[in-house]
Amino acid sequence: MTASPITTPFHLDGNYRPVTTELTESELPVEGTIPEVLNGRYLRNGPNPRPGVTSTHWFYGDGMIHGVELSAGRARWYRNRWVRTNTFTDGATLLRSDFSVDRAAGLANTNVIAHAGRTLALVETSFPYELTNQLDTVGPYDFDGRLTTAMTAHPKICPTTGELHFFGYALTPPYLTYHCADATGRLIQSTEIDVPGPTMMHDFAITATHVVFFDLPVVFDIERALAGTMPFRWDDTYGARIGLLPRNQPHAHVTWHAIEPCYVFHVLNAYDNDEGVVIDALRYPELWRTGPDNFGGATLHRWTLPRNGNLVRETPIDNNIAEFPRIDDRYTGLPHRYGYAIHHTDPGEGHILHYDLHAGTTETISVGPARIPSEAVFVPASPDADEHDGYLLTYVYDTTRGTSDLVILLANEPTSPPVATVHLPQRVPLGFHGNWIPANP
Repeated sequence: MTASPITTPFHLDGNYRPVTTELTESELPVEGTIPEVLNGRYLRNGPNPRPGVTSTHWFYGDGMIHGVELSAGRARWYRNRWVRTNTFTDGATLLRSDFSVDRAAGLANTNVIAHAGRTLALVETSFPYELTNQLDTVGPYDFDGRLTTAMTAHPKICPTTGELHFFGYALTPPYLTYHCADATGRLIQSTEIDVPGPTMMHDFAITATHVVFFDLPVVFDIERALAGTMPFRWDDTYGARIGLLPRNQPHAHVTWHAIEPCYVFHVLNAYDNDEGVVIDALRYPELWRTGPDNFGGATLHRWTLPRNGNLVRETPIDNNIAEFPRIDDRYTGLPHRYGYAIHHTDPGEGHILHYDLHAGTTETISVGPARIPSEAVFVPASPDADEHDGYLLTYVYDTTRGTSDLVILLANEPTSPPVATVHLPQRVPLGFHGNWIPANP
């Protein structure tokens, strides 16, 4: 009898494969010219199981931050560091032996943000972990003891008030809690939101007047949890709806609007207009019906929630399969025109999609043959630059060389060659989310 070949899971193969070494390299080689305005750090997070540890799902690797510091037209350093959570250092688990929850346990592997002078690594099951400017781990951060729930990996910073809006979901009541921290980082609001059960709520949105929640039919599954893999599945009986909570009104209630069943990992943006609330996001028709590795594909979609109580209007925007949508963050919660997302093609190549939502067009930004971009982050050319005037920063994997670069592109000239390419000393695996952190915000 011939033995069956051993198949490596996709999240441990190719450029999903973890790297095994933490490096610090200074004065990186650069092709082209790094714009002088880029003075800060580009950081990105993703799952990277440490040596000797495997993971049963892409979402389960230890968090690793990859960072490049740019200043004065130079690439000063590259660093990659595991986030040393209690799980990483001590093997702590979210559920203690007495069945209490340890929110300091977790992987911190999904996003990395800066707010109120702190750099925070995030995962949606746990507290954030604070990092130094050199990416060393300080420890768990619970907003001076005020935070008692998990924190989403997709908080929103209001460009008008500087507030940090976020939420936490749980597997036991209260299933959903909304939070707001002011511009100084002080947690000023925590409001329990009534939802029917334990769903996986990965992202949300804000507008100038509301907080927007997606209550969708991907629900907790105890059998998958006991099997040690992603403990959520599609449920045809749960329903799907979008909720609107008025901002800065601690005692306000959520107004829910039924929508066609779907799933949303990532929102592009939301805003108010004369009709009501407009939400642009990447929509999956369903998720994990047959298993937790079956992602399917998402396309850019718009929901308009009218003020007059009429039915929600749902409109497809683009039919390209895409993920990791981004905008100019200065327009978070405000009307936007442009957006960016990643489109991976087969075999081993990818592009950045450039959406013009006013013109109704999508352009493709190439990063070269046999090269795969990660999430592209927009950085404005100046604090008061127009929405389209700036740069896209992305880690790009070169499949022929087996190495990675930090590529800087002109956002408003999608077909132009890169402004600069920073050659990195090691491969950056395909991961999740990151941000540009200015040196002088």
